[in-house]
Amino acid sequence: MAVRPITAIPHDAAVLRAKAKRIRHVDRSIHRLVEDMIDSMHAASGVGLAAPQIGVSLRLIVIGLPDERPFALLNPEVVKRSGERFLPEGCLSVPGYRGRVARSSRVVVKATDLQGRDVRIRAQDDLLAQALEHEINHINGILYIDQVRDLEDLSRLTPADPEEASSGE
Repeated sequence: MAVRPITAIPHDAAVLRAKAKRIRHVDRSIHRLVEDMIDSMHAASGVGLAAPQIGVSLRLIVIGLPDERPFALLNPEVVKRSGERFLPEGCLSVPGYRGRVARSSRVVVKATDLQGRDVRIRAQDDLLAQALEHEINHINGILYIDQVRDLEDLSRLTPADPEEASSGE
């Protein structure tokens, strides 16, 4: 297990902007990668992390909500979404900024877990719904700043905002 550096724009834009590759089979290297991702997410005080955010172009995300055990999803995709809500959002790969973006009120995600089982996750009007959309966008080469509708909805954080500066997905 290791904490890996978080890739960030503009330096690591290529891996962040590429559509990640599907995971065909789960082996020991995928389990190690998941452990590293969880360690890296916790070290950066994030609630989610996608493999491209540590420079690995695979369709793999981890989610670690406060007071809940972190979990990994392989090849996740949003299969249903509805509603709309506007939320403040940050990103470990876009340090120093926060923006207001539109997210679905309700999402249904299908994926595979680390044991190779198909799973469906339903989330509505909560941090899980937001994190799922945010991280799945990452594996599709989309950053939250692409979804900020108005530049006035994007703000630069200052060191005086330590809590906001460290929060991200």
